Amino acid sequence: MQPVFRFAPSPNGYLHLGHALSALLNHDMAREMGGRFLLRIEDIDAARCRPEYEAAIYEDLAWLGVEWEQPVRRQSGHLADYAAARDRLMALGLLYPSAESRAAIAQLVAAREREGPWPRDPDGAPLYPGFAKASSAAERARIIGSGAPYALRLDTRRAEERTGPLAWEECGHGPDGQTGTIAAAPQMWGDVVLARKDVPTSYHLAVVVDDAAQGVTHVVRGCDLFWSTSVHRLLQTLLGCPAPLYRHHRLIRDAEGKKLSKSTGATGLRALRRQGVTPADIRRLIGPP
Repeated sequence: MQPVFRFAPSPNGYLHLGHALSALLNHDMAREMGGRFLLRIEDIDAARCRPEYEAAIYEDLAWLGVEWEQPVRRQSGHLADYAAARDRLMALGLLYPSAESRAAIAQLVAAREREGPWPRDPDGAPLYPGFAKASSAAERARIIGSGAPYALRLDTRRAEERTGPLAWEECGHGPDGQTGTIAAAPQMWGDVVLARKDVPTSYHLAVVVDDAAQGVTHVVRGCDLFWSTSVHRLLQTLLGCPAPLYRHHRLIRDAEGKKLSKSTGATGLRALRRQGVTPADIRRLIGPP
């Protein structure tokens, strides 16, 4: 089987050195292994994604010497694919609607924390504290039919009961040096949101559907997404999708040790290029993988 790699940025800002590391690593590995390299634009967040940022992605990658296959898959053009996957999970009885606003959820968390620490996911966000999972079928139908905003959450415990224990093969390293066969632990994320009333997908669902649709065999990305793989393995199994090999790489951090963000202009590729930095300089700046 020919290896297939991908780089999948969101056009909600300009690329920075961290993106350069991931893009070049995927691109170089594809070439070394005689594989394919795909570019995917993750643009489901219509409020933050902009055409000028997407155009800049193409420009910055071409400047780096990265070449990708055409056509580029844009998530906004495949909403029906995500809706179909969402509906399959609904048919399995694994999704339920929750109608609380973010403010209401924050109040629920605050109330729980008055009694003691409330669990948080690997990104530091509190797990869903509401009671929507216990609602009746009639109440769920009422929420969905009301016209009010709602989120569709994965009943993670029930989903894990259906799949049994899962794992993935890690060719890189996790945040604490984990490598080899890694036991998936989707419960650490609680009941994650997989879709909303007006958007048929979230990152977790879209990335699983996209990787399967594009035949991706190797997922190479930053170690900040290491534990997200637990959710992805769960969804892959539920939807009958193949499991890629994973390689999570180190992050490039700023002088304070924080992960780079698109708002950090000093490390943006466009800003560095204006300062006379060359693609060869970028490779030296990011260092070995």
